[in-house]
Amino acid sequence: MWTIIKIDLKKFNTFNQDLKKKLGNEIRIYFPKIKIKFYKNKKISDKSLPLVGDYIFCFHEEFKNLNLIENLKFTKGLKYFLKGHVESQNEIKYFIDKCKSLENEKGFLTNNICELTPNSMYQFKSGILRNEIFKLLEIQKNKIKILINDVKLKVNSNNFIVSHS
Repeated sequence: MWTIIKIDLKKFNTFNQDLKKKLGNEIRIYFPKIKIKFYKNKKISDKSLPLVGDYIFCFHEEFKNLNLIENLKFTKGLKYFLKGHVESQNEIKYFIDKCKSLENEKGFLTNNICELTPNSMYQFKSGILRNEIFKLLEIQKNKIKILINDVKLKVNSNNFIVSHS
């Protein structure tokens, strides 16, 4: 059963080791990450960021036992277990499967996690157009047509991250 856990990112390795001591090696952790590109000092740099902040997805058969979760609340590096994971298994599995389907060979998400809808407003979160708000006009195979400040552009759809505006 999957659960969602908020952790102290600086203590991730300690948390992982402590959890394995308590539950054994049958535990699986999924921590989706994205790699964003940005300009700094006239150079393109990239940075790895967790997609869901300081939350991780953790699988163990015994997570359906709420007493076990109560006993784990003092694990090093743990902030808390998100409540409601038992009732939300389908949504959690769908999200994890969607993320895994968008990963490249290095384990980073390559495309946008959100479904893009034509005629909706979005904001770039990476790349040269970072923080620019645009209207999505058309989705093509590898490109999208957008409108920024009355200027129409075609942009490669694999090279940026967006969020709803």
